[in-house]
Amino acid sequence: MQPRLTLRLIHVNCDNVHMSSHPQPQQPNPSLIFETMNAYQRTASLRGAIELDLFTAIDEGAATASELAARIRASERGTRILCDYMVVIGFLTKQGDRYSLTPDSAKFLSRRSPAYMGTAVTFLNSPLMLDSFSDVAAIVRNGGAVLTEEGTMAPEHPIWVEFARTMAPLMIMSAEAIAGIVGAESGAPWKALDIAAGHGIFGIAIAKRNPNARIVALDWRSVLEVATENARLAGVADRHVTLPGSAFVAEYGSDYDLALLTNFLHHFDEATCEILLRKVYASLKPGGRLVTLEFIPNEDRVSPPGPAGFSLIMLGTTASGDAYTFSQLEKMLRNAGFSKNELHSLPNPDQRVVVSRK
Repeated sequence: MQPRLTLRLIHVNCDNVHMSSHPQPQQPNPSLIFETMNAYQRTASLRGAIELDLFTAIDEGAATASELAARIRASERGTRILCDYMVVIGFLTKQGDRYSLTPDSAKFLSRRSPAYMGTAVTFLNSPLMLDSFSDVAAIVRNGGAVLTEEGTMAPEHPIWVEFARTMAPLMIMSAEAIAGIVGAESGAPWKALDIAAGHGIFGIAIAKRNPNARIVALDWRSVLEVATENARLAGVADRHVTLPGSAFVAEYGSDYDLALLTNFLHHFDEATCEILLRKVYASLKPGGRLVTLEFIPNEDRVSPPGPAGFSLIMLGTTASGDAYTFSQLEKMLRNAGFSKNELHSLPNPDQRVVVSRK
């Protein structure tokens, strides 16, 4: 009987090995659906924490729910629940009854940090931006924004003043990186055109590194007031002039050494982008360069998550905008006359920059 038992055990064990080498399919789980349906709570809670200045309070030494409640002038119960939720979604840590900032929260969400980004919530969570996605089924049926015919790209749209006032902190690292990529430290007497300048940070970064660079900032007049103030604060106002108007209509002038086209092409369809790019090409001197900053997804259009997901933002807020792959951008640039186009990575992994030469 013993040999038969041994063979039976071997047979059973082999079956187990065979089963373990073929993982069982994962069972359906509704957790992702439930979490996504409630994801608006993450957004609202983070905005609430920023408005209460919770992260700054912790950075200044308040640590328990009672200490924080007194500091932010809120109920202790509400403060405890909000802090616990910030731990759950990754913005705080907790030991016993004491809360601490994560490295990201300390750098970007405390007003004590020079890299504070809390102002961005005013634009990103503005009523207009939130309302643009109140009926996603409608914008999918329409193929673009439904609140207005042109979405946020309507002439002199007030959202861009808000953008200029609040979004600059998010762009500082990218602006500094771009200044390095184009070699602004050379000190060459550059004439640079900053198209759709907004807050003006990209042109200002060039001017700060290159004392011989002169920046021409193009945008709506009301938006340029913000860029002008930022240039004054940066100490480059004497080399920062403005050109009010539409990027498609204004007369650029000519003989630019550098043109900056940052976070702009994604608002339009490819044909419209090519019209603009031809105009930029004509404004550059021979050998001049165009710097294009964009959310650039991989060719599969579903990775990485940030750039790929940006297409939905354009669907809800513009008539025909999109997040373009590098092959799409290169095609547009080549059609406009730019034969050499180089793709560069940035510290912000969600964005990349294309440097094109005339």
